[in-house]
Amino acid sequence: MKYEIRYKPAFAAIFISLSPGESIIAESGAMLSMDAQLSLKTSFSGGFFSGLLKKFFGGESLFVNTYTNNTNQPLQLVLTQSAIGDISNIDLLGGKEICFQPGAYIAHTPGVKIGIEWAGITSWLAGEGLFKLKLSGEGRVFFGAYGGLTQKRINGEFIVDTGHLIAYEPGLKMKLGLPGGLIGSVTSGEGLVNRISGQGDIYLQSRSIDGLVNYLRPKFF
Repeated sequence: MKYEIRYKPAFAAIFISLSPGESIIAESGAMLSMDAQLSLKTSFSGGFFSGLLKKFFGGESLFVNTYTNNTNQPLQLVLTQSAIGDISNIDLLGGKEICFQPGAYIAHTPGVKIGIEWAGITSWLAGEGLFKLKLSGEGRVFFGAYGGLTQKRINGEFIVDTGHLIAYEPGLKMKLGLPGGLIGSVTSGEGLVNRISGQGDIYLQSRSIDGLVNYLRPKFF
């Protein structure tokens, strides 16, 4: 499979060339365009019950679409996301795993397993839900951000404003708290932050959907 991420960083889209016999699994609604000869199969994401958990607790679609090239020539598929922002990918090799916040996952290659795990009360209080989307196995995963996308290696402790963390390695620990003292935190306008500790990679988006909603709400009500 060959791919190219174009229109970075604000309006990124994935241009994929599937060779004969190749396939890719994508979130429902991620397809922008495709060659008519591609075969499309829709199924529950990880099975019926796993799909329900993804839909109602993981913030993802109930279904996934599998695109397969059953011809003898390369065919093109273009995938994108609803949010305005960048797209990147992670190669899961040697037992590496990655967790996604709701809405970040776009697609993965065969060999990658997708599931739902308990995220904890901290994640719920941070507005990220009680469950997290966890991908494991061997293959490539595509994901997107609202705004720009930054990879950060954590070795110790790091503070992230809630709503900006979109992906992280499952070994990292998270704790919700204030960025400073009570008075300083209130007057700074920062509110609650996510204190991340341990060793591993995280991925941040430069904009927050919640921040956009809070900005627009007073203009409509």
